[in-house]
Amino acid sequence: MIALVRTAEAIFIVDLETEEVIGEGQGFEAAQAKVDLPRVVAAATAGSTVVAVVDRRPPLAISNDAGRTWREAGGGLPPGFAIAVHEENPDTMLFAARNRLFISENGGIFWRALTLELPDIEAVVFA
Repeated sequence: MIALVRTAEAIFIVDLETEEVIGEGQGFEAAQAKVDLPRVVAAATAGSTVVAVVDRRPPLAISNDAGRTWREAGGGLPPGFAIAVHEENPDTMLFAARNRLFISENGGIFWRALTLELPDIEAVVFA
């Protein structure tokens, strides 16, 4: 699984399975979902799954019914700056803190930190 990560210095191509930067990429536009929540930092959507990064603890609000109901998630995560939801598998999510990436493959219930560190992260997308 590959992700593009826009940072303050460059755009990096990251292999999420090997947890390695495999090159530099070209510009991309991170799709922002429209959500009517206070303190939203970033949001992403795939199908009926909507994930919002919020400026509070825990840093995520997740909806599996297109925003009708929400649940908090990511209690152990640091403050976030970006989120991506995999189009083909909405249970796979990529969360960006200041310089670290975290991945969930079960709808945001459990998160795993990737070992690599990057400059200040601004946006993430699955490639």
